[in-house]
Amino acid sequence: MKRRRPEIVGDELQKIVSNIISNKLRDPRVPLMTTVTGVKMSSDLTHATIFVSVYGDKKTKQDAMDAIEHAKGFIRYEAVQQINLRVAPEFHFKLDSTLDEAQRMDELIAKTIEDDERRRKAREQGSEE
Repeated sequence: MKRRRPEIVGDELQKIVSNIISNKLRDPRVPLMTTVTGVKMSSDLTHATIFVSVYGDKKTKQDAMDAIEHAKGFIRYEAVQQINLRVAPEFHFKLDSTLDEAQRMDELIAKTIEDDERRRKAREQGSEE
């Protein structure tokens, strides 16, 4: 199946921006555990929505996103140097909360299993008496 150009450019841009944030961005507000989880390109390739995942508490995440937003011009310049596009896309950074949601769901599942196990034991003890 043939992939569409925005998806191909988005995948390549994801690698490039991830490398720039990891290796070239020297802002102490951006922790080492910062990952570009995806890039969604507009159909005309003029806008790129870049999803970033940051490991840490709420303040750490906000500080990291502020730093990345502040360095948007630098990141865009560095990325355009590495990718051959007619027009440099405008970058829009968004915090990806997928990992937080997954962790929350895991905690809810673990709590539900624990509650079910407690109820099962209570029923077994009640039927033994």
